Amino acid sequence: MRSRSGVLEVAVLGLLHDAPMHGYELRKRLNLMLGSFRAFSYGSLYPCLKDLVRRGLITGSDASATPPPHALSGKRSRIVYELTADGKEHLAQVLSSSGPTAWEDEHFDVRFAFFGQTDAETRIRILEGRRTRLTERLDQVRQSAARTRERLDEYTLELQRHGLEQVEREVRWLDGLIDNERGNRRDPAPRTGRPTASEHADDVTSQHRERSEERG
Repeated sequence: MRSRSGVLEVAVLGLLHDAPMHGYELRKRLNLMLGSFRAFSYGSLYPCLKDLVRRGLITGSDASATPPPHALSGKRSRIVYELTADGKEHLAQVLSSSGPTAWEDEHFDVRFAFFGQTDAETRIRILEGRRTRLTERLDQVRQSAARTRERLDEYTLELQRHGLEQVEREVRWLDGLIDNERGNRRDPAPRTGRPTASEHADDVTSQHRERSEERG
């Protein structure tokens, strides 16, 4: 998966998996889902959509081609984008992958937002990989803090402490998620219905926003 463009591509395909949307609606959904973590703009969204159309992963149709009787003449047309069969297959392949890229900072939030479309084994592998990566980072920060503590002023030390607490908190959060996933596999509970990716992403956003604000 390419870096920033790959992240946006997965987010777009994941949202279109729920329902066709025009570009403006997609942008709103992206900002709602991940706006706290990265800024998506028309400048990056529309080239992504154009590329996905070119590759046959989505289609774009003019929603105003057959306007309703009450539609105003001269109203700006909107292209409605829809996932193709190839797009669904490509998205399924991406969401089933669980290599190191999936748990890196750049990609983890987007992959987590679409855990509702991801199988349980892949979810666990990604969560465990993320936890391992953060544990390694935590050890490195602690070692660095021990070496430099005497040379830092009180404000830098406080910032360092805040960073440690932030990573420790995320590790605990991941521990809870992993335990929950393993528990669900041992004793699957009946479900009344599976949430859509958009609904799942909205629920995830509140959890991630708190972590994002703490990082600031």
